[in-house]
Amino acid sequence: MSTGFFDGIDAITYEGPDSTNPMAFHHYNPDEVVAGKRLEDHLRFAVAYWHSFAWEGGDPFGGRTFDRPWYPQDNMDLAKLKADVAFEMFEILGNPFYCWHDADIRPEGDNFAESLKNFEAIIDYFAQKMESSKVKLLWGTANMFSNRRWMSGASTNPDPDVFAYSAATVKACMDATQKLGGANYVLWGGREGYETLLNTDMKQELDHMGRFLNMVVDYKHKIGFEGQILVEPKPQEPSKHQYDYDAATCYGFLQKYGLENEVKLNLEQGHAILAGHSFEHELATAAALGVLGSIDMNRNDYQSGWDTDQFPNNVPEVALAYYHVLKAGGFTQGGTNFDAKLRRQSLDAEDLIASHIGGMDICARGLKAAAAMLEDGGLEDALKDRYAGWEKPEAKAMLDSSLDAIFDRVVSENINPQPQSGRQEVLENYVNRFV
Repeated sequence: MSTGFFDGIDAITYEGPDSTNPMAFHHYNPDEVVAGKRLEDHLRFAVAYWHSFAWEGGDPFGGRTFDRPWYPQDNMDLAKLKADVAFEMFEILGNPFYCWHDADIRPEGDNFAESLKNFEAIIDYFAQKMESSKVKLLWGTANMFSNRRWMSGASTNPDPDVFAYSAATVKACMDATQKLGGANYVLWGGREGYETLLNTDMKQELDHMGRFLNMVVDYKHKIGFEGQILVEPKPQEPSKHQYDYDAATCYGFLQKYGLENEVKLNLEQGHAILAGHSFEHELATAAALGVLGSIDMNRNDYQSGWDTDQFPNNVPEVALAYYHVLKAGGFTQGGTNFDAKLRRQSLDAEDLIASHIGGMDICARGLKAAAAMLEDGGLEDALKDRYAGWEKPEAKAMLDSSLDAIFDRVVSENINPQPQSGRQEVLENYVNRFV
């Protein structure tokens, strides 16, 4: 039975690049085979429950602008209506996956037991709906940043009771993710950081965060969860400094606490920008370190200094991102989650569908361009040429040598290197041929 929220909106189909229909796919054909794989299987699109259904259109300077039939989000009947609308949207878009935080899908109770009861009831409701739907769960996670109890962090909180509450919350969310067949479980450290060092014992907080993540991994193995455990880097906002600053910082943390072979990263475009990086930089870093797991696809407004979570619309940026995903072998258990939300002036149900259509089309165009570049091999050939000197036996031997031996060689052979062009503009022009 339809909720009526999407009345007048039919299932979205592929009509091709010449179509002018705003409610159709122009570049995303899920069955199109690219680099030996269907686009749907390459991209593994997921709808974010929090931005699409739980977010009310507020910003730092004003309250909600949306008016949804499942507001206020404070009782189980409306939580089920919200789920009904969500699954209707999944059918309309044909996205293969969705993602949630616990607080997105259930009303908050007066205590942990009441919240858990609501959460388990809505998970049962999701399980029933998934039996008649093609959509699967890409990942679940816990919201440990919105409620005032998390104001000083979750696993890093100076109050041990908050640490305990956090552990219980994650355990419940991991159980739910496993029950729904989730492919991953994400830890998003929204407030795992500090506002000032004047009241912060950084070493203790980092040690507690490392111990907490080890508990998560131990529990994964105890229950036989076959999904990936993912950590999501984010540099700041809301905390002045967050411990999961970027891909490299997270990898150093994982190494310190013996988790580099157990945990991978869920990387977000908007967070990369906040860290002063490009998305391709974060993806290339994670791939080089062997911890590329999944991505949150969105963008920031480059004229704003905060995380605006807009839908992607820049094909060159997206193409370079997927270039590194494909170069690393593509997604296995991860995928492309639209951690993106409507603008607060985009009020209609049609806006919610159109935003995802655009995002899916942009990603399809980007991935196809990335695949074409990899097949052509121009960038890889340029890399091979630039580093060709390291294929010589004397260069390889140097890495197993010593400073004094290398010194003697430079003197005896009169080595006097001359700069070689990096050909940046040539390579940028090359990329522009594809995007």
